Amino acid sequence: MDSPRQRLIVALDVSSAAAAMKIVAAISPSNVMYKVGLQLYSAVGPSVVRDLVGAGHGVFLDLKFHDIPNTVAGASKEAAKLGAKMITLHASGGGEMLRAGAEAAHAAHADCKVLAVTVLTSLDGAALSQVGVRGAVQDQVLRLAALAVAEGCDGIVASVREAAMLRQQFGDRIIIVTPGIRPAGGDPADQARVATPADAIQAGADHIVVGRPITAAENPGQAVRAILGEIA
Repeated sequence: MDSPRQRLIVALDVSSAAAAMKIVAAISPSNVMYKVGLQLYSAVGPSVVRDLVGAGHGVFLDLKFHDIPNTVAGASKEAAKLGAKMITLHASGGGEMLRAGAEAAHAAHADCKVLAVTVLTSLDGAALSQVGVRGAVQDQVLRLAALAVAEGCDGIVASVREAAMLRQQFGDRIIIVTPGIRPAGGDPADQARVATPADAIQAGADHIVVGRPITAAENPGQAVRAILGEIA
């Protein structure tokens, strides 16, 4: 990906289609991808994905499926049929679930990329320990990433702190998407493991996800341009 615009995913973490489309309009034409996550999807359903795809925008549908294999396969199939470029599964759901989700999505839409979420960027070592995961965050990320790649997933969602390790381990075979991105000097908010756009690209990320620094800005278009500058 030569263009910084191809690397940026803007998170539409709002509660209405109108609010989402207002953000899109404010930064268009930008040719960036848009993330539809749990908040927006729960508020308005799949119609917002269809609307974005119909308008020619790439969609990263970040619903983090985590259930029994048959349920995840069905959900992944429907998500892929919406036209999303990328969808997410929780790697901690296990190998059979990952394989079922990846196979179903690929069968429904060959161009849909299935990404496995390893460790949420809001978690650190202490938080993992609370849920019974011992050891370093990086060890857990690598363990889950290896499982996901072996079961047919196309890429990994992980923090910038693990991106370089993943790139070294898997090379160009996988897509790496890094959330928890804040412009230089930005507020980390509720993220425990954050980095700047430049940090992420240098670490080997293919795509970065940026939400509030753009969507809450007085001028979202200007905020996008500044972040594209940092990526470049």
